[in-house]
Amino acid sequence: MRVISGRAKGRPLKSVPGTGTRPTTDKVKEALFSMIGPYFDGGAALDLFAGTGGLGIESISRGMDKAVFIDADSKSLDTIKANLAATGFTSQAEVFRNDAARALKVLERRGYKFDLVFLDPPYRMKNGDALMTELSDKGLLYDDALIVLEYESSYTYPETLEGFRHLRSARYGETAVSIYRFTGSSSMPESSGEEEA
Repeated sequence: MRVISGRAKGRPLKSVPGTGTRPTTDKVKEALFSMIGPYFDGGAALDLFAGTGGLGIESISRGMDKAVFIDADSKSLDTIKANLAATGFTSQAEVFRNDAARALKVLERRGYKFDLVFLDPPYRMKNGDALMTELSDKGLLYDDALIVLEYESSYTYPETLEGFRHLRSARYGETAVSIYRFTGSSSMPESSGEEEA
């Protein structure tokens, strides 16, 4: 794994020891950033099931001001910190050990808001849409924030979700990615469809 583009382009990233973490492949990472950007002019990102931290680190490399990394596994946190140090982004990051549900409550209490959110829960969890609703209900999203939801390609999330507009979906082997834009309580235009890769 490596940083694909931006200030830290080409820097290698460590993997989490063991088999409990499923990092986003470079191919999928490159594809999803081409769908959402691919570059940013500041803003704050949340990497909720951070694993190696690869998605949040990529977003900083491509222009986000800062990112919050959250994972429940201590090995993941050690890996994230090592990857942040290797890319020189430690000062632009906050790393917390917590599960997703508790983390969102803490972020709400502390008044965080995000322009970009990566949701890559373990494939056994099918709660990406519920987490998006939580993000909205807790006021953690700026208007027009982007949500990147990564999940098992055999599963399908709803395109219609209150407060969000589905922009694109794509499948890459066993992995699928759906992109949503936070619209608040406004009406939801039609999605732009799905593609195979």
